[in-house]
Amino acid sequence: MTLVACIGVDGAPPVQAQRQPATAAASSAMPTMAALATRYVAEKKAPGIVLAIGQGDRPTSFTAKGTIAMAPGAEATSRDTLWRVYSMTKPITGIAAMMLVEQGKLKLDQPIGDFIPGFKTMTVLTDPANSLASRPAKTPITVRHLLTHTAGLGYSITTKGPLLKEYERLGLVPFAANRQIEAAVRPVRPTSLREFAERTATLPLIAEPGTVWSYSMSLDVLGAVIEVASGMPFDRFVATRIFQPLGMDSSYFTVPGSEVGRFADNYIWAGDNLIPGDPAARSTFLDPPSFPYGGAGLVMSARDYDRFLHMLQNYGELDGRRLMKRETAMLAMSNLLPKGVNYGSVAGTTGGSAGPTSGYGAGGSVTLADTPGGGPGAGTYGWGGAAGTIAWVDPKNQVRGTVMVNYFPADRWPLRADVVRAAYTDLATSRPRP
Repeated sequence: MTLVACIGVDGAPPVQAQRQPATAAASSAMPTMAALATRYVAEKKAPGIVLAIGQGDRPTSFTAKGTIAMAPGAEATSRDTLWRVYSMTKPITGIAAMMLVEQGKLKLDQPIGDFIPGFKTMTVLTDPANSLASRPAKTPITVRHLLTHTAGLGYSITTKGPLLKEYERLGLVPFAANRQIEAAVRPVRPTSLREFAERTATLPLIAEPGTVWSYSMSLDVLGAVIEVASGMPFDRFVATRIFQPLGMDSSYFTVPGSEVGRFADNYIWAGDNLIPGDPAARSTFLDPPSFPYGGAGLVMSARDYDRFLHMLQNYGELDGRRLMKRETAMLAMSNLLPKGVNYGSVAGTTGGSAGPTSGYGAGGSVTLADTPGGGPGAGTYGWGGAAGTIAWVDPKNQVRGTVMVNYFPADRWPLRADVVRAAYTDLATSRPRP
C-alpha cells in the first residue's frame, strides 16, 4: 500500500500551543488504531508509539502507548513527546521553498546557479562505479530538480563507489545519528549551509539533471538556496514562516536541555535485540548541528507535525489563517517531476515508500490514483523518516496521519501498511464529517 508521508505572514503572532498531559488516550472512534498501538508495544516492537489521525477540522485523534525509553520508570508517550523525524524534514523544506515560489523569490524552473554560483557549471559521472571521470552537464540544476530528487545529486546513505568516498572526505554527510558517529564526521563537515552547497557543487553528478529520480541530499542544498533567496538563515525562515504561525512550539533543530525529559530514546534493531542507539539524555540532537539539515535535521512532536499536515490538508489555511495560497499548496502536493521522469521506489530504510502509481512533489511523494479497496486517495502527499516515522495528508478524503516511533531500520516492521489499514478502517466505520 502506498504511503507518501507553516507557513505564515512575517510578524504574525504564533498560535499558542496547549501542552497535553503525559498520557493521551485514543478517541473511542479509533479502536483499530488503539489496538494496533497496544499490540506494537505489547509485542515489544517499539518501547512507545504515538499515532495522530485527523479528518477535516474535527479534533485530531491521538493514540499514545508505551514509554519514551525502555528503562524502568520511563515517561509515558504523549502527543508532546519529541521524536527524531529525519527525512520527514524534507516536506517542510519543500513547502518553505514553495512559499518563496509564491512570493516570486524563486521560480520552479530557475537554475540554482543564480543563487549558488558554483552550480552554474556541473559535470556528470561517466563511469560512477569505478572513477570520478565526468563530462560537462547539458542541463542546469533547477529548483524543481532539488524539490523532486532529480538534480543528479547523490546521498551518503545511498551512493556507492568513488563518489561516496569524496562525499565522506568533504564531510557531505547532512545527517546526525549519535555522538560517536558525530565525533568522526563533524571535524570534516562544512560549518554552514553555504559552504555545504559550495562543496557539493565541486563534485560530479550521478546523472544528467532532470533525467532520473535518485534519492539525494537535494533538500539540504535547497536549504542553502532558501537562505540566499529569502535573505535569512534557513532555520530562522522555517521557524518564523512555518513553526511560529502554526503554534508548532515543539519542533527543533537543537533540542533544548529543558525539554530532554520528553525526548524519546532512539534504538537500533540488532537481530532480534533492541539496543540503544542515541539515548535522549546524551543525544547528539542536544548539540547544535554543523548547520540545519533541510533533509533530515528536525526533532518534533506528533502534535506539531499534525498541525503542519492539517494546514496542507486545508490547502494552506488553519485556524482561520490563510498561510499560503490554495493554488500554491495544490501545486506543492502535485506531481512536479520533469517530463519523462518516473518515481518508482526507494529503500524502506530511508523512510520513503512508493508504488506503481506514485509521482513526486515538493519534498514528498504523491499518489496518482486512488488506493484500490479504500485508503488514501489520489493526491495523497507525504514522506517518512529513517527512524520509522511516517506522515501523509490525503486532501481528497480530508485525512491526515502522523506516526511516531524511533528505531533503525525504519522498515523493521510493516508499520506503514498496518497504520494506513487501521486508520481508514476506523474512519470508514465512524464516518466523521469534515
